Amino acid sequence: MINGDILRDAIISAANNLANNKKQVDDLNVFPVPDGDTGTNMSMTLANSARELEKLGGATAGKVASVNASALLRGARGNSGVITSLLFRGFAKGIGEDETMTAENLAKAFELGVEAAYKAVMKPTEGTILTVARVASEYAKQALADEKDVLGVFESAIEGAEKALEETPELLPALKKAGVVDAGGYGFVLILKGMLSVLKDGVMIAANNAVQNDEADEEESSSRNAAGEFEGEITFTYCTEFIVNRAEECEKEPNELRLYLETIGDCVVVVDDEEIIKVHVHTDHPGNAIENALTFGSLVHLKIENMRDQHERAKHDAETARQKHAKSADRTETFTPVEPTNPVGFVSVCAGDGIAELFKDLGVDTIVSGGQTMNPSTDDILKAIESTPAETVFVLPNNKNIIMAAEQTIPISTRKVIVLHTRTIPQGITAMLNFDPEADSEANAIEMQKAAEKIATGQITFAARDSEFDGHSIKKGELMALLGGKITFVDTDLEKTVMKLLKQMIKRDSQFVTVIYGEDVTEEQAAAIEAQIQEKYGSKTEITVINGGQPIYYYIISVE
Repeated sequence: MINGDILRDAIISAANNLANNKKQVDDLNVFPVPDGDTGTNMSMTLANSARELEKLGGATAGKVASVNASALLRGARGNSGVITSLLFRGFAKGIGEDETMTAENLAKAFELGVEAAYKAVMKPTEGTILTVARVASEYAKQALADEKDVLGVFESAIEGAEKALEETPELLPALKKAGVVDAGGYGFVLILKGMLSVLKDGVMIAANNAVQNDEADEEESSSRNAAGEFEGEITFTYCTEFIVNRAEECEKEPNELRLYLETIGDCVVVVDDEEIIKVHVHTDHPGNAIENALTFGSLVHLKIENMRDQHERAKHDAETARQKHAKSADRTETFTPVEPTNPVGFVSVCAGDGIAELFKDLGVDTIVSGGQTMNPSTDDILKAIESTPAETVFVLPNNKNIIMAAEQTIPISTRKVIVLHTRTIPQGITAMLNFDPEADSEANAIEMQKAAEKIATGQITFAARDSEFDGHSIKKGELMALLGGKITFVDTDLEKTVMKLLKQMIKRDSQFVTVIYGEDVTEEQAAAIEAQIQEKYGSKTEITVINGGQPIYYYIISVE
């Protein structure tokens, strides 16, 4: 049997093993765009858990698994990080509240982890981390049937994971052509091996300090601007949150609870489904809120916090941080949730000062800066949501690799969250332009998403590595033109690449062309490109050129 301290050390060892080898995982990515590499995302996700677990001692295995799952959820970056967090969320359910990790609950943990991950992915792709985790679970189940002990079950899971990893190229042609295995699957195997080092030999894999320092720099640069500081008057003292497990015999409507809470406080959020009512309220009388809620059913996950005390401690912590980081004060973030005073608000993920200003001009309340890789964590996005003064918050990820992380905020936010599946910056801009303040949130979500999906997006970037992808032989440093996220051609001349890509994008009925140039393009270069576009297409389309200041992408182009 494995107790809580051993399980804690095993997970920290896994985080270290992944961090030490994250470049190897990154190098397996067959898509050559330098945008959110798998190893970096998974490593930063695990690092968030390791920091929390280091504070834990003498806890049960169930408690360790639960803390790990919560920290991974909040720290999840990119799709690979989110899937990893989901695997461990199911893992925690399998361990439950048990004192130790046994062969039985370990096999169940693998099974529930795989179940959670597959459910969260709209179209699961075999040959990825999902396959590796699934086969690991199948091997663990068989080992339990063969009456192996907890270590035997874990070793069998690794055997299955390694076997599945070796076979991923047979399931995904792109991997086979590149001669590599799946990056996410390899990362998962590294996690399991890092855990095994403690479970079997009692040896925690040490962190490579140079690697950790690089990762800390990455995390700081990518997440510091998720939300700003908020100073506001606190009307009521206690932030009260709980979930009501609805009683079958109760015929009262949740709206009755909402109306009552509004008489004793503010910032009332009541969200319900057939089984539960999730409640958030600021009040001076949390006992009254609890008494009234008990008439609807039993309470779980009760939390009452003194906001005045929190506010003072936050101010103290902020001052300490300012003094400690005086030389980089512009990158220091102090987070205090803001009260939802407006019906609707907006959060947008983007990189580049020009693009950020554009979104603000369109009505976005809070910008999440994802850094060069544009992969903020779930917690970064959650803080931005909680810092937006609105009851309903629309989130625009503007990157396909951020959508899953954004969606993880929905069940843990104190307000209603609607995540639009904007996969590019132009889609996010178009979604904002189509917001109708007279329509309700659901209608806006539908119309904004429809409008975003009609926009053609082109991007020009450079290859981060040599690659054979989608029929293209690509050399590191070459220019790549992407249309709808797919590589359409490779070139070496930037101006020619822009004009060639536009030729593919502009149709007879095209009316608007927007060109956003990045931080590596000079104003003179942008002006020269604009002149060429005006000469060729200006007579039939409206041309707009914007200094976005974005990293990675020399140009982002939209045609409408």
